Amino acid sequence: MRRKLILLVLGLFGALLITLGVGSAALSRPLPEGEPTADADAAAQALIAAVNGEAWERTGAVTWGFAGRHTHLWDRQRTLHQLVSDGGDTVVRYNLTTMKGVATVKGEAATPEKTEKLIQAAYAAWINDSFWLNPVVKAFDEGTVRIRVPLEEGGQGVMVQYRAGGLTPGDSYLWIPGPEGRPKAWRMWVSIIPIGGLEASWEGWIQLSTGAWVSTVHQIGPMTLTLTDVKGAASVMELLGEDPFVGL
Repeated sequence: MRRKLILLVLGLFGALLITLGVGSAALSRPLPEGEPTADADAAAQALIAAVNGEAWERTGAVTWGFAGRHTHLWDRQRTLHQLVSDGGDTVVRYNLTTMKGVATVKGEAATPEKTEKLIQAAYAAWINDSFWLNPVVKAFDEGTVRIRVPLEEGGQGVMVQYRAGGLTPGDSYLWIPGPEGRPKAWRMWVSIIPIGGLEASWEGWIQLSTGAWVSTVHQIGPMTLTLTDVKGAASVMELLGEDPFVGL
C-alpha cells in the first residue's frame, strides 16, 4: 500500500500565511536530527499498543466521514473501497488492487471513461483520508525509520521518517504522546506544507467495536479537521448487515 498524502488544504494554509506576510522560515521548526534506535522502536510500539494495533488488525471493515466532504467504506479484508460524495449523488465502488469497479452519478451508471476518472478521484481521496484515520499503526511500514526526539516542552517523542518508497519520501512525523499513551499531537515536515513542524492535535479519541482507538478531531492552527460517524467491525456484513460490493 502506498503511503498517504497530507491534505492539500494544509499546503494552502501555509501558502496563505506566506501570502499574508508571515514567512515560512519564521514559523518553521527545524527538522530534528537523530539516528534510528531500538529505544525509538520501542516507543513506537508503545504508541501502537496504546491505540490497540492488534484490534486494528482485526478491524476488517471501517466507515467514516471526512471533513464533511466524503463518506468512506473501506473493506480491509478484501481491499475494496466505496466513496460517496457530492451529497450522495456520486457513488464509486472499486477494488484497491485492480482499480476496477463501478460508479453511479445521480443514480445512473457512469460511462466507462467517467467511471475510470471517478475511480482515480476516489482513490486519491482514500489515499489522503485513510492516512488520517489511523497512521499510528503505520510506524513500521516499509521504508520507515524511527528516531527518539527530545521535546522542547519536556519529555520525548518519536519521529517516524519515510526515507524510501511511497509518494513523498523524506516526509517526517513527530508523534507526541499524551497522558494515556495515545498521541496527543504530531508535528509534520512534509513536502506539501511550506511550514516545517506544523502541529496537528490528535484528540476526540473513540474506541471502535473491535477495540481499536481512532482520533476524530485534529486542530491545525485555526482549522479543525473532523472525522465523523467512525465505525468499525470484523467484516462489512457485521458492520452494515449487507454487502454493497456484491457483483463487483
